[in-house]
Amino acid sequence: MARRSRGRLALVGAALAAVTAGLLPAAAAAGPDGRGGEHRPSDRGLSAVIRYTEYGVPHILADGYADLGFGTGWAQAADQVCVLADGFVTVNGERSRHFGAAGAPDGSLSSATSNLSSDLYFRGVEEAGTVEELLRTPAPAGPSRELKELMRGWAAGYNAWLRKNRITDPACAGASWVRPVTALDVARRGFAVSVLGGQGRAVDGIAAARPPAAPAARTREGDVDPERTAEAARALFAPSNATMGSNAVAFSGATTANGRGLLLGNPHYPWQGGRRFWQSQQTIPGELNVSGASLLGTTVVNIGFNDKVAWSHTVATGVPMNLHQLTLVPGDPTAYLVDGKPERMTARTVTVADRDGTPVTRTQWWTRYGPVTSGLGASLPLPWTATTAYALNDPNAANLRGSDTALGFARARSTRDVAETLRRTQGLPWVNTIAADSSGHSYFSQSQVLPRITDELAERCSTPLGRVVYPASGVAVLDGSRTECALGSDRDAVQPGIFGPSRMPVLRDAPYAVNSNDSAWLTNAERPLTGYERVFGTLATPRSLRTRGGIEDVAGMAARGRLTVADLQRQQFANRVPAADLAAADVVAACPAALPAEPEACRVLAAWDRTMDSDSRGALLFDRFWRRFTAAVPAARQWKVPFSAADPVRTPRGLDTGAAGFATALADAVAELRTAGIALDAPLRDHQFVVRGGERIPVSGGTESLGVWNKTEAVWNPSGGGYTEVAHGTSHVQAVGWDGGRCPVARTLLTYSQSSNPASPHHADQTALYAGERWVTSRFCEKDILRSPALKVVRVRD
Repeated sequence: MARRSRGRLALVGAALAAVTAGLLPAAAAAGPDGRGGEHRPSDRGLSAVIRYTEYGVPHILADGYADLGFGTGWAQAADQVCVLADGFVTVNGERSRHFGAAGAPDGSLSSATSNLSSDLYFRGVEEAGTVEELLRTPAPAGPSRELKELMRGWAAGYNAWLRKNRITDPACAGASWVRPVTALDVARRGFAVSVLGGQGRAVDGIAAARPPAAPAARTREGDVDPERTAEAARALFAPSNATMGSNAVAFSGATTANGRGLLLGNPHYPWQGGRRFWQSQQTIPGELNVSGASLLGTTVVNIGFNDKVAWSHTVATGVPMNLHQLTLVPGDPTAYLVDGKPERMTARTVTVADRDGTPVTRTQWWTRYGPVTSGLGASLPLPWTATTAYALNDPNAANLRGSDTALGFARARSTRDVAETLRRTQGLPWVNTIAADSSGHSYFSQSQVLPRITDELAERCSTPLGRVVYPASGVAVLDGSRTECALGSDRDAVQPGIFGPSRMPVLRDAPYAVNSNDSAWLTNAERPLTGYERVFGTLATPRSLRTRGGIEDVAGMAARGRLTVADLQRQQFANRVPAADLAAADVVAACPAALPAEPEACRVLAAWDRTMDSDSRGALLFDRFWRRFTAAVPAARQWKVPFSAADPVRTPRGLDTGAAGFATALADAVAELRTAGIALDAPLRDHQFVVRGGERIPVSGGTESLGVWNKTEAVWNPSGGGYTEVAHGTSHVQAVGWDGGRCPVARTLLTYSQSSNPASPHHADQTALYAGERWVTSRFCEKDILRSPALKVVRVRD
């Protein structure tokens, strides 16, 4: 170990010598803001070297994990201090105090609709010592020593940046809520990310759950309508309604020009707030060297590549929580029966302060299964009555292992190592993994931390409500009054009550492995995955248009073969509209009869190139029509040829232009654009854009309902000129391959750019690249970093 440490020190020293002697004098090293970057308050503290290349991408060089965390925390703060500080206010349960109880968080760390409910939940987590207990849990069930060191270093680096720099971002300059943090705060933020799909969905319900005021308020179970609840649960967990999604495809060497693997990752995440990605390269010489993107506030590269392996994630269909329906003790709504014996709920009294200092106190109720909740959002109420209550089980509330999974990927040398990391850490709460390696292997796995809900258990233990809800949505509602309905354990699982690795859907070495947020079934259309439980997702059901279009695209690419990174880049910006390929000809044929007074609209639709390119004319008209049509006409009535599991990529098809609502949707779309003063044939770039620094930057791509790979969910503001901002969509894109040399062949793009600070030179530079469908050539190898014409170096110390 001593020799290994000395070797790392020597490598770091050599890199430092190259930087300081060959490029910049140490005293003149500069940070990304151009100011002097060297700080020497103590030689005994943590330290790192950060080399910035084009577009503000930091390459962080350190001697150990704590130092690497230090450099990462420093560099994230330099770009995103206000967004980060806002998130720490959230996980410390202090939003009401600083922003008022009635205000709302940005939605990045939970579904809370008010600062008060957010505070009550996160303060409850804090007072229960939940995260502290997880940190004390030995690995592999708990976080590794390396991860703890990264968190310690990240907090120190963030704090050091705060001490030594003036905040220029107007979002928080001079704000009292921007404060130093601890490693525990960093872990709490990681916990919030882990439970986003479980407790995080139910924050309002957990905070608001109250026992009925009087025994007279008896309500029958039947008062919860199973059919309505099932539909609400289906909609809640439907990928098409999510604010996060992704595409990713891995190609095996059988399809590529040089026999090596290729990977294209295209996550769809929010463009604002705390769920943004941030780019970096992390290097501990001789130990770790990885480049990619991190969710803000995390210490590791979440999606990325090294010299041998590339990976990405897509939001999975597995439901990472379930409900237990409690039979309450007559006359005591805070006690429930288990095998006929009463068991008391645990009361957690939580107090938070409002902005004026007024204390607000609420009691949360916990059971052996988890917290009692009054619902999963406003659309899915679960009333607590004199006879019944609902407790939420979230296995990810015992999971701080997600960053250890990312660390394992960063050190992987093959897709086999990726699989071994998933087996060992079992840390991913709500995503699939798609990977490729330099030896030509492809890999897909839906390795999620999911409650161990087998179809047999659901059949045996579902309540009457659960018998309807589970098949429709994957949300199990189990009978909490019977111990025989406990989830049980798999022998290869690292924690009780979850599926072990041997139960996960996996596809190895297929010519292509693709996912666009549908279930694992059609990861490869020629090799469908089957045999998994309903909680993982559906089988033999209709796929989204984005999934269908993606399969058509990548299957065609694989069949053509001889693929290169350039082919991945072309796929990303093809902007093909699968909905148009299925329906545009039918719309054009029916248009004259539907719009006899609007021949121009029919001509525009006929001439449209069926893409969502920025220069495309007619795209906006079809887009506005299609949104109206799909909202007004039920899916089962939109097509003449219904879905067939034997032909899932090509069905359903044949637009039913005779459906009630078709002509109205077309007429209303034309009227909408004319009222807004938008020409029917206006190029998309004029009316789908973002404004940065007073400048309009056009944005290509299209919505989920259109099925466009390059997804753009834009905010419609006709009085402002059309789509004037992007809510969520394409975020950090990476196209990665290998050519036999030491350096990966990688092109990346961070669509919303590296910094949220409008004063930063890296606030919109990559957004402009995105508008021009241009990419960043990754500088992974040392020689390429040091040759960057934009190179700026900062040496940071604690």
